[in-house]
Amino acid sequence: MNPDLTEEEMRRALFGGSEQAPQCSESPVQKPVSDIVITQPEKVAEKKKVAKTFTSRLRVTLRVGNEFEGETHEMVHEADTLSTLLAEQEAIRAAKKKFRFVKVVSIKSM
Repeated sequence: MNPDLTEEEMRRALFGGSEQAPQCSESPVQKPVSDIVITQPEKVAEKKKVAKTFTSRLRVTLRVGNEFEGETHEMVHEADTLSTLLAEQEAIRAAKKKFRFVKVVSIKSM
């Protein structure tokens, strides 16, 4: 390696300057201000909707009613989870909003 390299040559060797640096010490001439045009940024691109990936769902079947040992109705709740415990809790919580007595009949994957 040549020990008497100039600073510009070292920079080109390290950072890979593809164009030749001017050897003169004059500063480059700036363009007049009239040539510079400021443009407004275009509309921000709307967020793209991410396609939903397939998620397994559980179907919880419940027997619900407002009378103790009275008339009951069958209710089906679909939960977006793999956990049967979470699906059961979610279904019971939703059914308790309308009905007093709730009993889980089955939990099946869809």
